[in-house]
Amino acid sequence: MTQNKTRVVIAGGGTAGWLSAFSLVTRLGALLDITLVESDQIGTVGVGEATIPTMCNFHRLMGLDEREFMAATQATFKLGIQFDNWGNQGDSYVHSFGEIGQRSWMAEFHEFWMEAVANGQQDTLEDYCLELKAAKQNKFALKVGNRPLNFAYHLDATAYAAYLRNKAEQAGVTRIEGKITTVNKHPDSGNLRELVLDNDARIEGDVFIDCTGFRALLIGEALGVGYDDWSHLLAADRAIAVQTTAVEPPRPYTIATAHNAGWQWRIPLQSRVGNGIVYSSRFSDDETALATLMSNVTGEAVTEPRYLKFKTGMRQQAWAKNCVAIGLSSGFLEPLESTSIHLVTTALIRLMKLFPFEGECGLLAERYNRETQKEMETIRDFIVLHYHLTQRDDSAFWDFYRNMEIPESLQHRMAMFAEHGYVWPDDVALFRVDSWVQVMMGQGLMPKRHHGASRMLPTASLTQQLTAFKQSVNNALAQLPEHDAFIKQYCPADKSA
Repeated sequence: MTQNKTRVVIAGGGTAGWLSAFSLVTRLGALLDITLVESDQIGTVGVGEATIPTMCNFHRLMGLDEREFMAATQATFKLGIQFDNWGNQGDSYVHSFGEIGQRSWMAEFHEFWMEAVANGQQDTLEDYCLELKAAKQNKFALKVGNRPLNFAYHLDATAYAAYLRNKAEQAGVTRIEGKITTVNKHPDSGNLRELVLDNDARIEGDVFIDCTGFRALLIGEALGVGYDDWSHLLAADRAIAVQTTAVEPPRPYTIATAHNAGWQWRIPLQSRVGNGIVYSSRFSDDETALATLMSNVTGEAVTEPRYLKFKTGMRQQAWAKNCVAIGLSSGFLEPLESTSIHLVTTALIRLMKLFPFEGECGLLAERYNRETQKEMETIRDFIVLHYHLTQRDDSAFWDFYRNMEIPESLQHRMAMFAEHGYVWPDDVALFRVDSWVQVMMGQGLMPKRHHGASRMLPTASLTQQLTAFKQSVNNALAQLPEHDAFIKQYCPADKSA
């Protein structure tokens, strides 16, 4: 039986565009005819170089070879994020990707640890997490014995897009060079019909994917879908990015350092370091932000500073008519927890599950939009937590966040932890119990009480079990090689890329 293929037109390249093209052709290529339209004259944002562990699973799902991908993108491994100066100036903690201790069904590990501390034990939660201790000692391996490490990547986003483009074109995706000048719609349905390019070429399609970044040419300009502004919750609206030479072996973690009016990232790749500052124009000017950034980098700058403007928030509909917005066109959350590429991959999985092969989009789009909204709001709350849970009073920026009204869902979560030590995974299974615990405790929120199950073990037995677990972590840690040495053996960068 011959079946006409659904014509998919992707507007825009970059990470979002080429990841969309590659994913769709890899998993649904037999059913789709995929065309990507982009212009070499239009740059991409391409500064998001840190990821979270979900990317590893997505790559496996799409059949990407890890070593090949890492070599092509100058990638290093990432075991977590170190947050400096967030709770207060001089504070530092790590939000790691590893599991802390061993949980039970009734109470979480941090509650047993709190009971031991109350009984006089002197250690920290860090002692019970292999990934966290490995990050601090610059060690890494895929696994120790049969125990895999939970990790993500640091990567060159521009090289990643080029890598995906090559894969996608080899698999049958058609790339068309050109700038989009007009988006035509069907007069009756209001669905998108075709893209008109500056060379008068016309690209018709059945399903359109908007990867045009903040411009949102299809979902915003053509279809008029509104944008919910969240800047009352997340004040940052500017970023400056710059690359510097590497002066030390790459560390297996990102560093996020809070400043007077924002925060700075440091992302180590194999041959250079990605740096940037995220700040609010309400509380800082561009010159001050740039001076702050450049006074806190290492190595020599190898690129000119790149300035970006953004508005935190999301489209009121990420899928409207026959158009799905993926990436920055669907919304933006600052890269504090490295969720940008994750949001692209979850959007693609959602789209593939709900793909409108028969042309009818109504109920599919409704389901897609509900799931997208829940995901965005959940991540937003986790990011807001970092800002709001602070004792800093050294600038108007931190006064704003310390005193702001936060969403009720986040108020409830913080109150439950403060009063009872109770934590639960988020609504979209992205940030686990350990993630919430590490950020809340790391920024000074210690519970008044904890679950009574921790008192059912005799003190000596509890101490013995915790000591044994710490020793198992240290034993595993001793078997790990240096991060840099592992990279050189496993995935050295392709110098010709």
